[in-house]
Amino acid sequence: MDTVANNHSAAEADGKDTTLIYRQSRWTRLTHWVWAFSLFFMLLSGLQIFNARPQLYIGKQSGFEFNNTILQIGAENTANGPRGFTEIFGHRFDTTGVLGWSGSPGQETPRAFPSWATIPSYYDLGTARVVHFFFAWILTTTLLVWLIASLINGHIRRDLAPRVSDLRKLPRDIVDHAKLKFHHTREYNTLQKMAYGGVLFVLLPLMIITGLAMSPSMNSVLPWLNEILGGRQTARTIHFTVMLLLVLFFIVHILMILAAGPINELRSIITGWYRTDPPAKHAEPTERSV
Repeated sequence: MDTVANNHSAAEADGKDTTLIYRQSRWTRLTHWVWAFSLFFMLLSGLQIFNARPQLYIGKQSGFEFNNTILQIGAENTANGPRGFTEIFGHRFDTTGVLGWSGSPGQETPRAFPSWATIPSYYDLGTARVVHFFFAWILTTTLLVWLIASLINGHIRRDLAPRVSDLRKLPRDIVDHAKLKFHHTREYNTLQKMAYGGVLFVLLPLMIITGLAMSPSMNSVLPWLNEILGGRQTARTIHFTVMLLLVLFFIVHILMILAAGPINELRSIITGWYRTDPPAKHAEPTERSV
């Protein structure tokens, strides 16, 4: 997500404050917020698109004659009135008021995801697709440019690629995070490298690839893509699963920011300036938090 800046602050150079560094470059901060806004609009518009067919399948085909549904969100009439349900691998759960059946009292409607969680809030598949694809191309273009630039300037090799020493520190990092003990220093810790690397090099590319596989217009350009992914329905299921993993990453990311010091962390990603821990005598450099 964020690039490790190599230059110290002017205050540090003057010897006045050795804990304040310029951690995030303008390019880092720009890409961070572009990705954040893009993913936000893609999520809410994507849920609107999902509402058009609130089922997920595995395989190349779907329909009543096939038994390959792994997720279904809907509503049904019961003795107690309409109820919403979510069915996962054949196990059904009552999710009335949130999934399947939701709305203001007396104005409930059958819809997979509620109106407050979709863009637009009312059912409009055409608008949702326009919003979704617009921000998808922004995300894809920015990510591609970032990957090329990071390979050229060595950011990936220098700051994100885990080293053997990082893997040796992994048990300690897990314990420190479990105890909410954070080290505010210049370098990423092992958990950060693994989390950011997983998002940047696995989840986001997989989200883009499966999105292309679901597009009928891409069949003539990349006819082999659907075959590799196991069919359009499987690609849609993978796409939805990646979305859930990105939401989980976001939640954990925000919790870590709050636990490590939100003012310092937000200042870093907004202005670039970040305050590190005071240097300890005879201590080896440690990793920074969030």
